[in-house]
Amino acid sequence: MAPTDVTAQVANMYDTVLILDFGSQYSHLITRRVREAGVYCELLPCTQKIAELKFKPKGIILSGSPFSITDDGAPHVDPEIFNLGVPILGICYGLQEIARNLGGETSLAVKREYGFAELNLDPQADHHSHKLFQDILSPTNVWMSHGDHLEKPPKDFVVIGSTTTSEYAAVAHTTLPIYGIQFHPEVTHSIDGALVLRNFVVGICGCEANWTMSSFIDKELERIRTLVGPTGSVIGAVSGGVDSTVAAVLMKRAIGDRFHAVLVDNGVMRLNECEQVKKTLADNLGINLTVADASDLFLGRLKGVTDPEKKRKIIGNTFIEVFEAESHKIDEISRQNGQGAIEWLLQGTLYPDVIESISFKGPSATIKSHHNVGGLLEDMRLKLIEPLRELFKDEVRALGALLDIHEDLIWRHPFPGPGIAIRVLGEVTPSQVEIARRADHIYIDEIKKAGLYRQISQAYAALLPVRSVGVMGDQRTYEQVIALRAVETKDFMTADWFPMPVEVLKRISNRIINEVHGVNRVLYDVSSKPPSTIEFE
Repeated sequence: MAPTDVTAQVANMYDTVLILDFGSQYSHLITRRVREAGVYCELLPCTQKIAELKFKPKGIILSGSPFSITDDGAPHVDPEIFNLGVPILGICYGLQEIARNLGGETSLAVKREYGFAELNLDPQADHHSHKLFQDILSPTNVWMSHGDHLEKPPKDFVVIGSTTTSEYAAVAHTTLPIYGIQFHPEVTHSIDGALVLRNFVVGICGCEANWTMSSFIDKELERIRTLVGPTGSVIGAVSGGVDSTVAAVLMKRAIGDRFHAVLVDNGVMRLNECEQVKKTLADNLGINLTVADASDLFLGRLKGVTDPEKKRKIIGNTFIEVFEAESHKIDEISRQNGQGAIEWLLQGTLYPDVIESISFKGPSATIKSHHNVGGLLEDMRLKLIEPLRELFKDEVRALGALLDIHEDLIWRHPFPGPGIAIRVLGEVTPSQVEIARRADHIYIDEIKKAGLYRQISQAYAALLPVRSVGVMGDQRTYEQVIALRAVETKDFMTADWFPMPVEVLKRISNRIINEVHGVNRVLYDVSSKPPSTIEFE
């Protein structure tokens, strides 16, 4: 099933707000804030043709953009949005795009605004536009980030908010529910920003705030059953992480024994991973599980490869090949038992994976191929089913709790599909994997002992492709370097490095150097995302 069909199916289950992305670094935050208000929303490129949209939104939000509205090649929206008859909110560049389409004028601001500003709300605006600022006291602090500004509002628009440098910081149509704001309500620096968005999606668009994981479970189970049919079977990719486990439990609840989980041992998993996954999924959760040991195949194909994108492609393609082979075996057994043929491949794709693949210019410039949305074989026989595709990580964890999955598993840190292969910088060999694997095991063990694991969103040890001089036992050493990474994040779209206590770092470093043969130096990564990514490769 095409991703757009999945989007439409879920969007048609709820009152849905459409967010059109003009390339802003904050677009994903708009999505987060709307979801937090209990309203379902979808983020699509601003070039989305309304005639091709497979659901009717209850409202539309236009995001900001790094572009100037007057730039050659600047992105523009399909004018048909103004004929849908639904409320529209333009944020920053989105405000200027509304003005461009409806006859207003924009220009380069004499004084640009970046950072905090005091927004004065217009007390004379006593028509419908006051719904946008309902329960918000004037003045309120907001976050600005713009070089262009509205020079002249379109006809029939009134001012409902201003700052000392932006006369038209907030405007609204006199009769239609069309609004434009120059500030960014989606960032936490805008004190009342979340309330502004809630006022728009609930108060103005009239959306029912019923987007919860409790409501999602029953609707998604029914969607899966309808999609797979009464006899079809699904083969599922599991790794022991929260995403694949929640997806597997959801699938088992939907179709029972017609779901078959497969754990592919790719040779680059965490220490004792296969044994732990078998105990959790098969023994504790009662899921049909097959373990396919393909470690030699994966490591053989990775031999001599150093480019991280090639690693991801090799692992992604080999992963699907192994799945195809296993599906043939399971398919025969399924048919013999009177069950349907294996037609579907379960994947634990999350919404941040989807967002990072969105671009109004077409396919995004490659930062990395996500193991769930990139690197797949073009002639893959199985159809994809992705029950978590519309969810953020915190929503997946909330869903897992409702599915009675143990909290230790729910809060387990993410582990990439390519595994330790992208945490071994340079060529991946069995010996290099073992060094990274054992260092990582010690690292995670120590932060758990220190009571820090739940405070950290993701932590791991990476093996760098460099050697350093050291002294051990009165002898000169020339060995490898481990880099420790730990980040804090809510949605994995942005992240800050975790301020690890020095005493904990001392214990971790001491253990790794003493217990992992071949390492004589340990570093701690203090880079945020952006500009860095969470993984090294």
